[in-house]
Amino acid sequence: MNIFQFFSPQPPDLLSVTIEGERLRLVAISDEFEQDIFQEFTSEITLYMFPSPRKDIEETRSFIVESRRSMQAGNNLVFAILSQKKGEFLGCCGLHGEGKVRTPELGIWLKKSAHGSYYGREAIQALVNWSRNNIDFDYLIYPVDRKNIASSKIPEFLGGEIVGELKLETPNGKILDEVVYKIDRVNK
Repeated sequence: MNIFQFFSPQPPDLLSVTIEGERLRLVAISDEFEQDIFQEFTSEITLYMFPSPRKDIEETRSFIVESRRSMQAGNNLVFAILSQKKGEFLGCCGLHGEGKVRTPELGIWLKKSAHGSYYGREAIQALVNWSRNNIDFDYLIYPVDRKNIASSKIPEFLGGEIVGELKLETPNGKILDEVVYKIDRVNK
């Protein structure tokens, strides 16, 4: 069983899902974005995140291959975030359901030059709206480090409420002090 238990008789090919926002388009992650991801997923971007920057392009390729396999299995959705006007790569976002069948987890990162433009909020809002219309879940979770004020504003904007706290050690030994937001299935 996976999180993508769609209401229609035949679930869509998750690799072909595209989600449109006002200024953004979310498309399935692919090799097309490997250079952008490798260059933009830096130590500054991952300061408050569990993953670390990839050491080399091969690690980025492996991430993309595994993400696509996971999408084909119906366990996760991983998108490249693109601007509508120019198709510029802005970052990645996802809905991670493996092991979280009823409470999938949202995640996002944006490249440094895309910070401060509310792209994160727009991308997550589009993903939440799509999920509400297409996926059977109880609620979504959005974990965020307490020090990441900008990222905390995203679930708060969507009516999220804090339902948990945890300290988490990353593979490189960094300690994250996270709060976990719950975003309800029904828009309040």
